[in-house]
Amino acid sequence: MNLVYLASQSPRRRQLLTQIGVHHELLLPDPHEDAEALEAPLPAEGPEDYVQRVTLAKMQAARERALRRALVPAPILCADTTVVLDDALLGKPCDDADAARMLAQLSGRTHRVLSAVAVVEAAHNAFEPRLALSVSSVRMRALEADEILRYVASGESQGKAGAYAIQSQAAAWIESIEGSYSGIMGLPLFETAQLLRHIGWQL
Repeated sequence: MNLVYLASQSPRRRQLLTQIGVHHELLLPDPHEDAEALEAPLPAEGPEDYVQRVTLAKMQAARERALRRALVPAPILCADTTVVLDDALLGKPCDDADAARMLAQLSGRTHRVLSAVAVVEAAHNAFEPRLALSVSSVRMRALEADEILRYVASGESQGKAGAYAIQSQAAAWIESIEGSYSGIMGLPLFETAQLLRHIGWQL
């Protein structure tokens, strides 16, 4: 059976890979690794450059992890997703107040969701990752302050770029999307399938 190592803690990415029939195992950071540090933006870095750089940094860390653990060779898949409003990155909120602030900013406006995905054929091969970028637009209706507070109190905002998950109750706020629904969730399936086909997979 074909196997992919998924270097992500996101249950949504696991769900999406399963949806297209990709058998996978998690390749998560060791306790000494500072995975969050990889997501720190650089000065004057554009959103597209940011999300692709972070994805490749995650891939490099995952490859080193696979080699360190002497895992059976198999493709590695990494991804990163960020929300962009007026070219400003809205990453994962640091607390409930930060989440409420982000949702208030998104209220009644259109924002972009950028999801990059990368695949390497195997950790033991030369480091030649294949990378793809999905860009989607999301229009969110105007939100009442109490709606934002209830959503933040549900805990759904934490760990989510832009402080919301489109597959959660926040779906009721979305007027329209243009692009990839799965990309907005965190793993663009069309691009992922294309990358896997390039290394010989049949999906």
